[in-house]
Amino acid sequence: MMESENAAEDSSSAVASLLPLASGAQQPYVSELLSFTLDRLHKEPELLRVDAERIQRQMQEVAVGNYRAFIAASDALLVIRDEVSSIDKHLESLIGEIPKLTSGCTEFVESAEEILEKRKMNQTLLANHSTLLDLLEIPQLMDTCVRNGNFDEALDLETFVCKLSTMHPKLPVIQALAAEVRQTTQSLLSQLLQKLRSNIQLPECLRIIGYLRRIGVFSEYEMRLQFLRCRQAWLTGILEDLDQRNAYEYLKGMINFQRQHLFDVVNQYRAIFSDDTSGNEENHDGGLLFSWSMHQITSLLKTLKIMLPKITEGGSLSNILDQSMYCAMGLGWVGLDFRGLLPSLFEEAVLNLFAKNMSTAVENFQLVLDSHRWVPLPAVGFPANSVNDESLDDVTPPSYLMEHPPLAVFVNGVSAAMNDLRPCAPISLKHVLAQELIKGLQTVADSLLRYNTTRILRDNESGLFLSLCRAFIEITYPHCANCFGRCYPGGAALVMDAKSLYDGIGRLLTVSTSRGLPKPVGEENKDKPVGDENKGESEKSITENGDMPVVENGVTPVVEQTNETSAGEREQNVEKIDEKETKSATLQTEERPSDV
Repeated sequence: MMESENAAEDSSSAVASLLPLASGAQQPYVSELLSFTLDRLHKEPELLRVDAERIQRQMQEVAVGNYRAFIAASDALLVIRDEVSSIDKHLESLIGEIPKLTSGCTEFVESAEEILEKRKMNQTLLANHSTLLDLLEIPQLMDTCVRNGNFDEALDLETFVCKLSTMHPKLPVIQALAAEVRQTTQSLLSQLLQKLRSNIQLPECLRIIGYLRRIGVFSEYEMRLQFLRCRQAWLTGILEDLDQRNAYEYLKGMINFQRQHLFDVVNQYRAIFSDDTSGNEENHDGGLLFSWSMHQITSLLKTLKIMLPKITEGGSLSNILDQSMYCAMGLGWVGLDFRGLLPSLFEEAVLNLFAKNMSTAVENFQLVLDSHRWVPLPAVGFPANSVNDESLDDVTPPSYLMEHPPLAVFVNGVSAAMNDLRPCAPISLKHVLAQELIKGLQTVADSLLRYNTTRILRDNESGLFLSLCRAFIEITYPHCANCFGRCYPGGAALVMDAKSLYDGIGRLLTVSTSRGLPKPVGEENKDKPVGDENKGESEKSITENGDMPVVENGVTPVVEQTNETSAGEREQNVEKIDEKETKSATLQTEERPSDV
């Protein structure tokens, strides 16, 4: 049985393979046909026809009943066909745009990565915002510290920025920050140097030099040189503020400042820069302080040499010498004693001052002599022999010289010269100044001889002139020598040894005496006996009405002895006496020689 079934299946499979309609979907129907009988097979076509008609009718019914749907479906199909065509075209353009989309996506990814990095940086910046703000404010903070004098804090900031610059040499922000700090450091350096140019003491100098060493812009030698330059500028500024119109006040202030401040600067230098002689070139001074100190001393001496001739008083010159010696002695504690260099300067100044005063005395004498009117002047009221009895120690100008205005003016000038010489009289100039005095006396003697040669004098005028010459020899010359002797021990002998300078005047007096000209009052009293002194004194008396003869300057004018004097002559005598008294009062007030 089983075998017959298997054979039937095999035969049906063989027939199905031979039929053209034996597809997978028609396989069940074919299998069913094979199972029909022959009659059933003969009926099958009719049945199929009937089924087809039935189906046809059903289809028609369905088409008639649903024609709208079929029309809509047809329209939809057309639309779908068009849309599908459009979609096909858009797909083609989409395929063409895909590479661009790919590149755009790539760029977007890259941009997104960059934005992400920036976002991360911004997040980091936000997290470190306060720290960065502090860093960026360092230049401004450092500038504020410099302006307020907080140099330690400013240098700490500068050190911190330098360390940052070394650690991050490729960061532009750090390098820009370092550049700004360097500019502020230059401002700090200028301010420190400016402080060195002011009046500061040793502790402040030590602080400033410490700051300069921390900055590190100068080597050790350059720092020493810069210190001396700044202190030099400060000293120069002080001296420039002094008033140079008054030579005495200027020199006094200059010497006082040099004594105080030069001493301080040298001590400051030695305290700050301890000399190291171990051979290290940077620590070795190399004579820098010595050269600078010598420059200061040389400038001081040059100023003294220029300004000393402008001092016209011996007392002021003596005070300047005392202050200079005190300054040199004070600076001697730091090895700058220059007392040995002062004598030559002051000797020259003393010599010039004495020569100038003597020249002024001679010029004034010449002016008064040229304009002098040879008229008798009233006696000053002292006995004539008092002139010869004066003590050699008394240097008061003889009152007898008031009767000879040219000599009085000359003695005034010599007294002024001696007054200026006495406070500051160098021993080394003893002989030179004696020769200068002798030169002045020689000039006066020559002027008298020249005056006698060039002027024509009447008899009474010649007598007054000869009386003046005799007073020059016997009174003026010894008095000048005595004054010089009060300035220099033994100086009077040096002047008196030069008596040959008035030999010409002596010969002139000898010749005049041989001609019988009247002698001065002193000589007449020497020739008179002692009992006749009262008579001589009575003859010297002067009356206002002119009745008695007038004896003045050793000359007795010739007058006629009459019992009565005319009114006209009396008036002339009164006018002459008034004129003499006025001139005498003027000489006593204006030409009185000062006491040596």
